Amino acid sequence: MADFFEIDFLGVESKKSGDAIPIRYQIGGKTRIHVTDGGFQETGDKLVKHIKEYYNAPCRIDAVIVSHPDGDHAGGLRKLFDDFEIGELWMLRPWIYADELIGRFSRFTSTDNLIKRLKEIYPNLAALEALANDYGVPIFEPFQGATIGNFTVMAPTKPRYLDLVVESEKTPEAAKEAPPSPVRAIGVLAEKIINLIHATWGQETFPSDDTSAENNMSVIQYANLCGQRILLTADAGRAALDEAADYAPCVGLILPGIDRIQVPHHGSRHNVSTEILDRWLGPRLTTRPTTDETPKFWAVVSAAQADNKHPRKSVVRAFFHRGGKVITTEGMSKCFRYNEPDRGWIPADPVPYPEEEEKD
Repeated sequence: MADFFEIDFLGVESKKSGDAIPIRYQIGGKTRIHVTDGGFQETGDKLVKHIKEYYNAPCRIDAVIVSHPDGDHAGGLRKLFDDFEIGELWMLRPWIYADELIGRFSRFTSTDNLIKRLKEIYPNLAALEALANDYGVPIFEPFQGATIGNFTVMAPTKPRYLDLVVESEKTPEAAKEAPPSPVRAIGVLAEKIINLIHATWGQETFPSDDTSAENNMSVIQYANLCGQRILLTADAGRAALDEAADYAPCVGLILPGIDRIQVPHHGSRHNVSTEILDRWLGPRLTTRPTTDETPKFWAVVSAAQADNKHPRKSVVRAFFHRGGKVITTEGMSKCFRYNEPDRGWIPADPVPYPEEEEKD
Protein backbone atom coordinates (compact mmCIF):
# COMPACT_ATOMS: atom_id res chain seq x y z
CA MET A 1 0.00 0.00 0.00
CA ALA A 2 1.21 3.55 -0.75
CA ASP A 3 2.30 5.90 2.02
CA PHE A 4 -0.52 7.57 3.94
CA PHE A 5 -1.39 9.36 7.15
CA GLU A 6 -4.48 9.93 9.24
CA ILE A 7 -4.32 12.38 12.14
CA ASP A 8 -7.52 12.27 14.14
CA PHE A 9 -8.69 15.02 16.46
CA LEU A 10 -11.31 13.37 18.63
CA GLY A 11 -14.40 15.25 19.73
CA VAL A 12 -13.71 15.65 23.45
CA GLU A 13 -17.15 16.71 24.60
CA SER A 14 -17.25 18.20 28.08
CA LYS A 15 -17.96 21.57 29.63
CA LYS A 16 -14.38 22.39 28.75
CA SER A 17 -12.38 21.54 25.65
CA GLY A 18 -9.68 18.87 25.55
CA ASP A 19 -7.22 17.26 23.16
CA ALA A 20 -7.00 13.61 22.12
CA ILE A 21 -5.05 12.97 18.91
CA PRO A 22 -4.48 9.40 17.72
CA ILE A 23 -2.32 9.17 14.58
CA ARG A 24 -1.56 6.38 12.15
CA TYR A 25 0.83 6.76 9.24
CA GLN A 26 2.79 4.61 6.82
CA ILE A 27 6.08 5.83 5.35
CA GLY A 28 8.30 3.60 3.26
CA GLY A 29 6.16 0.57 3.99
CA LYS A 30 6.44 0.96 7.78
CA THR A 31 3.27 1.76 9.72
CA ARG A 32 3.31 3.51 13.10
CA ILE A 33 0.64 4.47 15.61
CA HIS A 34 1.42 7.62 17.55
CA VAL A 35 -0.95 9.05 20.17
CA THR A 36 -0.60 12.63 21.39
CA ASP A 37 -2.75 13.40 24.43
CA GLY A 38 -5.91 11.61 25.49
CA GLY A 39 -8.38 14.20 26.72
CA PHE A 40 -9.97 13.84 30.15
CA GLN A 41 -10.03 10.52 32.05
CA GLU A 42 -13.52 9.82 30.71
CA THR A 43 -12.19 10.29 27.17
CA GLY A 44 -10.02 7.19 27.52
CA ASP A 45 -12.69 4.71 26.45
CA LYS A 46 -13.49 6.77 23.36
CA LEU A 47 -9.81 6.90 22.46
CA VAL A 48 -9.40 3.14 22.79
CA LYS A 49 -12.54 2.48 20.74
CA HIS A 50 -11.39 4.82 17.97
CA ILE A 51 -7.98 3.16 17.66
CA LYS A 52 -9.49 -0.34 17.56
CA GLU A 53 -12.19 0.60 15.06
CA TYR A 54 -10.18 2.67 12.58
CA TYR A 55 -6.62 1.37 12.95
CA ASN A 56 -7.40 -2.32 12.38
CA ALA A 57 -7.58 -3.36 16.04
CA PRO A 58 -3.84 -3.14 16.74
CA CYS A 59 -2.20 -4.76 19.73
CA ARG A 60 0.53 -2.13 19.98
CA ILE A 61 0.86 1.65 20.03
CA ASP A 62 4.37 2.70 19.09
CA ALA A 63 4.52 5.98 20.99
CA VAL A 64 2.35 7.89 23.44
CA ILE A 65 3.15 11.57 23.94
CA VAL A 66 1.95 13.73 26.83
CA SER A 67 2.11 17.30 25.59
CA HIS A 68 1.84 18.81 29.09
CA PRO A 69 0.34 17.99 32.51
CA ASP A 70 -3.20 19.39 32.21
CA GLY A 71 -6.02 16.93 32.82
CA ASP A 72 -7.75 17.71 29.53
CA HIS A 73 -4.69 16.33 27.72
CA ALA A 74 -3.16 13.71 29.99
CA GLY A 75 -6.12 12.13 31.78
CA GLY A 76 -7.44 9.79 29.08
CA LEU A 77 -4.05 8.25 28.28
CA ARG A 78 -4.20 5.99 31.32
CA LYS A 79 -6.76 3.76 29.63
CA LEU A 80 -4.33 2.86 26.82
CA PHE A 81 -2.15 0.80 29.14
CA ASP A 82 -4.98 -1.66 29.81
CA ASP A 83 -5.75 -2.30 26.14
CA PHE A 84 -2.49 -2.00 24.20
CA GLU A 85 1.19 -2.72 24.39
CA ILE A 86 2.87 0.68 24.59
CA GLY A 87 6.26 0.94 22.91
CA GLU A 88 7.37 4.28 24.37
CA LEU A 89 5.96 6.96 26.66
CA TRP A 90 7.23 10.50 26.06
CA MET A 91 6.62 13.05 28.79
CA LEU A 92 8.39 15.65 30.90
CA ARG A 93 8.47 14.90 34.62
CA PRO A 94 9.74 17.87 36.67
CA TRP A 95 10.75 15.73 39.65
CA ILE A 96 13.51 13.93 37.76
CA TYR A 97 15.29 17.30 37.59
CA ALA A 98 14.94 17.92 41.33
CA ASP A 99 18.73 18.09 41.82
CA GLU A 100 18.90 20.90 39.24
CA LEU A 101 15.84 22.71 40.58
CA ILE A 102 16.22 22.58 44.33
CA GLY A 103 18.53 25.59 44.48
CA ARG A 104 15.76 27.68 42.93
CA PHE A 105 13.20 26.88 45.65
CA SER A 106 13.90 28.59 48.96
CA ARG A 107 11.35 26.48 50.83
CA PHE A 108 13.11 23.19 50.08
CA THR A 109 16.43 21.84 51.32
CA SER A 110 15.61 18.16 50.76
CA THR A 111 15.55 16.77 47.23
CA ASP A 112 13.27 13.94 48.37
CA ASN A 113 10.73 16.43 49.72
CA LEU A 114 10.84 18.41 46.49
CA ILE A 115 10.25 15.25 44.45
CA LYS A 116 7.28 14.36 46.63
CA ARG A 117 5.79 17.83 46.31
CA LEU A 118 6.22 17.96 42.53
CA LYS A 119 4.44 14.62 42.17
CA GLU A 120 1.58 15.97 44.26
CA ILE A 121 1.33 19.07 42.07
CA TYR A 122 1.38 17.07 38.82
CA PRO A 123 -0.77 14.01 39.62
CA ASN A 124 -1.55 13.14 35.99
CA LEU A 125 2.14 12.76 35.21
CA ALA A 126 2.75 10.78 38.40
CA ALA A 127 -0.10 8.39 37.55
CA LEU A 128 1.25 7.80 34.04
CA GLU A 129 4.75 7.24 35.38
CA ALA A 130 3.41 4.62 37.78
CA LEU A 131 1.53 2.86 34.97
CA ALA A 132 4.59 2.89 32.74
CA ASN A 133 6.67 1.37 35.50
CA ASP A 134 4.03 -1.30 36.18
CA TYR A 135 3.85 -2.26 32.50
CA GLY A 136 7.56 -1.97 31.79
CA VAL A 137 7.15 0.91 29.32
CA PRO A 138 10.27 3.05 28.85
CA ILE A 139 9.85 6.80 29.40
CA PHE A 140 11.71 9.32 27.26
CA GLU A 141 12.13 13.11 27.48
CA PRO A 142 10.55 15.07 24.60
CA PHE A 143 12.95 17.97 24.51
CA GLN A 144 13.79 19.94 21.40
CA GLY A 145 15.51 17.76 18.78
CA ALA A 146 14.13 14.44 19.98
CA THR A 147 12.67 12.25 17.22
CA ILE A 148 9.55 10.19 17.78
CA GLY A 149 9.07 8.09 14.67
CA ASN A 150 8.79 10.62 11.84
CA PHE A 151 8.00 13.47 14.21
CA THR A 152 10.56 15.88 15.66
CA VAL A 153 10.12 17.79 18.91
CA MET A 154 10.49 21.50 18.17
CA ALA A 155 10.04 22.76 21.74
CA PRO A 156 10.65 23.03 24.63
CA THR A 157 14.37 23.08 25.27
CA LYS A 158 15.42 21.78 28.65
CA PRO A 159 16.60 25.16 30.02
CA ARG A 160 13.32 26.85 29.11
CA TYR A 161 11.31 23.97 30.54
CA LEU A 162 13.11 24.21 33.89
CA ASP A 163 12.50 27.96 33.95
CA LEU A 164 8.80 27.33 33.33
CA VAL A 165 8.60 24.84 36.20
CA VAL A 166 9.95 27.54 38.50
CA GLU A 167 7.70 30.25 37.04
CA SER A 168 4.53 28.15 37.09
CA GLU A 169 1.69 29.05 39.43
CA LYS A 170 1.80 25.38 40.42
CA THR A 171 5.44 25.60 41.48
CA PRO A 172 6.19 24.48 45.04
CA GLU A 173 6.88 28.11 45.96
CA ALA A 174 3.41 29.20 44.84
CA ALA A 175 1.38 26.03 45.43
CA LYS A 176 0.45 26.80 49.02
CA GLU A 177 -2.91 26.35 50.58
CA ALA A 178 -4.90 29.55 50.06
CA PRO A 179 -8.08 30.38 51.96
CA PRO A 180 -11.17 30.11 49.76
CA SER A 181 -12.54 33.40 48.54
CA PRO A 182 -16.13 34.32 49.48
CA VAL A 183 -17.12 33.91 45.83
CA ARG A 184 -15.76 30.39 45.64
CA ALA A 185 -17.16 29.45 49.03
CA ILE A 186 -20.73 29.83 47.76
CA GLY A 187 -19.96 28.08 44.50
CA VAL A 188 -20.48 31.10 42.27
CA LEU A 189 -17.82 32.12 39.76
CA ALA A 190 -18.11 35.43 38.00
CA GLU A 191 -17.33 35.10 34.30
CA LYS A 192 -16.08 37.95 32.20
CA ILE A 193 -18.62 39.02 29.62
CA ILE A 194 -17.36 38.62 26.08
CA ASN A 195 -17.91 41.77 24.07
CA LEU A 196 -17.80 41.54 20.29
CA ILE A 197 -17.22 44.30 17.78
CA HIS A 198 -17.49 44.30 14.00
CA ALA A 199 -14.05 44.13 12.41
CA THR A 200 -12.81 44.66 8.88
CA TRP A 201 -10.89 42.02 6.91
CA GLY A 202 -7.37 41.66 8.28
CA GLN A 203 -8.02 43.44 11.56
CA GLU A 204 -6.45 41.53 14.48
CA THR A 205 -6.63 42.27 18.20
CA PHE A 206 -4.86 40.09 20.75
CA PRO A 207 -4.10 40.60 24.46
CA SER A 208 -0.58 41.71 25.32
CA ASP A 209 0.15 38.84 27.70
CA ASP A 210 1.23 35.29 26.85
CA THR A 211 -0.49 32.15 28.12
CA SER A 212 0.44 30.36 31.35
CA ALA A 213 3.78 28.72 32.11
CA GLU A 214 2.06 25.31 32.14
CA ASN A 215 0.76 25.82 28.60
CA ASN A 216 4.16 27.01 27.42
CA MET A 217 5.59 23.70 28.64
CA SER A 218 3.69 22.06 25.76
CA VAL A 219 5.58 19.68 23.51
CA ILE A 220 5.42 21.01 19.93
CA GLN A 221 5.84 18.34 17.24
CA TYR A 222 6.59 18.66 13.54
CA ALA A 223 6.57 16.08 10.75
CA ASN A 224 6.68 16.06 6.98
CA LEU A 225 4.42 13.18 6.03
CA CYS A 226 3.74 12.47 2.37
CA GLY A 227 4.95 15.96 1.47
CA GLN A 228 2.62 17.62 3.99
CA ARG A 229 4.21 19.81 6.67
CA ILE A 230 2.32 19.17 9.91
CA LEU A 231 2.56 21.04 13.21
CA LEU A 232 0.99 19.87 16.48
CA THR A 233 1.01 22.67 19.04
CA ALA A 234 -1.02 21.40 22.05
CA ASP A 235 -1.50 24.43 24.36
CA ALA A 236 1.75 26.16 23.38
CA GLY A 237 1.93 29.91 23.78
CA ARG A 238 3.87 32.62 22.02
CA ALA A 239 7.20 31.92 23.73
CA ALA A 240 6.98 28.23 22.88
CA LEU A 241 6.00 28.88 19.28
CA ASP A 242 8.85 31.36 18.89
CA GLU A 243 11.33 28.83 20.26
CA ALA A 244 9.99 26.20 17.85
CA ALA A 245 10.23 28.62 14.92
CA ASP A 246 13.86 29.35 15.80
CA TYR A 247 14.55 25.62 15.52
CA ALA A 248 12.73 25.14 12.20
CA PRO A 249 15.87 25.44 10.00
CA CYS A 250 17.44 22.55 11.91
CA VAL A 251 14.78 20.21 10.51
CA GLY A 252 14.83 21.69 7.02
CA LEU A 253 11.62 23.63 7.53
CA ILE A 254 11.59 26.99 5.80
CA LEU A 255 9.10 29.40 7.34
CA PRO A 256 6.49 30.46 6.65
CA GLY A 257 5.35 27.09 5.43
CA ILE A 258 2.89 24.78 7.23
CA ASP A 259 0.20 22.73 5.47
CA ARG A 260 -1.71 21.34 8.48
CA ILE A 261 -1.67 22.97 11.89
CA GLN A 262 -3.35 22.44 15.24
CA VAL A 263 -4.64 25.77 16.56
CA PRO A 264 -3.06 26.18 20.00
CA HIS A 265 -5.06 25.83 23.21
CA HIS A 266 -8.49 25.34 21.65
CA GLY A 267 -8.30 28.74 19.96
CA SER A 268 -7.32 30.93 22.91
CA ARG A 269 -6.34 34.55 22.24
CA HIS A 270 -3.38 34.42 24.64
CA ASN A 271 -1.49 31.75 22.69
CA VAL A 272 -0.97 33.47 19.34
CA SER A 273 -0.25 36.93 18.02
CA THR A 274 -0.04 38.61 14.65
CA GLU A 275 3.76 38.33 14.74
CA ILE A 276 3.75 34.62 15.64
CA LEU A 277 1.25 33.74 12.93
CA ASP A 278 3.15 35.81 10.37
CA ARG A 279 6.23 33.81 11.21
CA TRP A 280 4.63 30.38 10.85
CA LEU A 281 1.95 30.97 8.22
CA GLY A 282 2.90 34.13 6.39
CA PRO A 283 1.61 37.71 6.37
CA ARG A 284 -2.04 38.66 6.15
CA LEU A 285 -3.58 38.73 2.70
CA THR A 286 -4.69 42.13 1.54
CA THR A 287 -7.96 40.82 0.15
CA ARG A 288 -10.32 38.10 1.28
CA PRO A 289 -10.07 34.84 -0.71
CA THR A 290 -13.20 33.55 -2.37
CA THR A 291 -14.89 30.58 -0.76
CA ASP A 292 -13.92 28.25 -3.61
CA GLU A 293 -10.20 29.11 -3.58
CA THR A 294 -7.83 26.33 -2.53
CA PRO A 295 -6.62 27.15 0.98
CA LYS A 296 -2.93 27.67 1.65
CA PHE A 297 -3.27 25.45 4.74
CA TRP A 298 -5.80 23.76 6.99
CA ALA A 299 -6.14 24.44 10.71
CA VAL A 300 -8.08 22.39 13.26
CA VAL A 301 -9.35 23.48 16.66
CA SER A 302 -10.13 20.97 19.41
CA ALA A 303 -13.15 22.62 21.01
CA ALA A 304 -16.18 21.19 22.78
CA GLN A 305 -19.69 22.32 21.87
CA ALA A 306 -20.42 23.23 25.49
CA ASP A 307 -17.29 25.39 25.75
CA ASN A 308 -18.56 28.85 24.83
CA LYS A 309 -15.11 30.39 25.34
CA HIS A 310 -13.36 28.48 22.58
CA PRO A 311 -12.43 29.03 19.87
CA ARG A 312 -12.17 32.79 20.01
CA LYS A 313 -13.37 34.60 16.92
CA SER A 314 -10.21 36.71 16.85
CA VAL A 315 -8.11 33.56 16.50
CA VAL A 316 -10.26 31.97 13.80
CA ARG A 317 -10.16 35.23 11.84
CA ALA A 318 -6.37 35.35 12.03
CA PHE A 319 -5.99 31.93 10.40
CA PHE A 320 -8.34 32.99 7.60
CA HIS A 321 -6.32 36.17 7.11
CA ARG A 322 -3.35 34.07 6.02
CA GLY A 323 -5.26 32.08 3.45
CA GLY A 324 -6.19 29.10 5.61
CA LYS A 325 -9.41 27.32 6.37
CA VAL A 326 -10.43 26.27 9.86
CA ILE A 327 -12.36 23.25 11.10
CA THR A 328 -13.37 22.47 14.68
CA THR A 329 -14.19 19.29 16.54
CA GLU A 330 -17.40 20.73 18.00
CA GLY A 331 -19.83 17.83 17.94
CA MET A 332 -17.68 15.28 16.12
CA SER A 333 -14.15 14.06 15.48
CA LYS A 334 -12.18 15.47 12.55
CA CYS A 335 -9.25 14.08 10.55
CA PHE A 336 -6.24 15.42 8.67
CA ARG A 337 -5.67 12.71 6.08
CA TYR A 338 -3.79 11.75 2.94
CA ASN A 339 -4.28 8.57 0.90
CA GLU A 340 -5.59 6.83 4.01
CA PRO A 341 -7.65 3.61 3.97
CA ASP A 342 -11.31 4.36 3.34
CA ARG A 343 -13.36 4.68 6.51
CA GLY A 344 -16.48 6.23 5.03
CA TRP A 345 -15.91 9.70 6.47
CA ILE A 346 -16.92 12.75 4.44
CA PRO A 347 -15.00 16.03 4.02
CA ALA A 348 -15.47 18.46 6.89
CA ASP A 349 -16.99 21.87 6.26
CA PRO A 350 -14.80 24.76 7.38
CA VAL A 351 -16.24 27.27 9.82
CA PRO A 352 -17.39 30.58 8.30
CA TYR A 353 -15.22 33.65 8.57
CA PRO A 354 -16.26 35.62 11.68
CA GLU A 355 -17.21 39.20 10.89
CA GLU A 356 -16.73 40.13 14.56
CA GLU A 357 -13.89 39.79 17.04
CA GLU A 358 -13.52 40.05 20.78
CA LYS A 359 -12.99 43.50 22.22
CA ASP A 360 -10.33 43.93 24.92
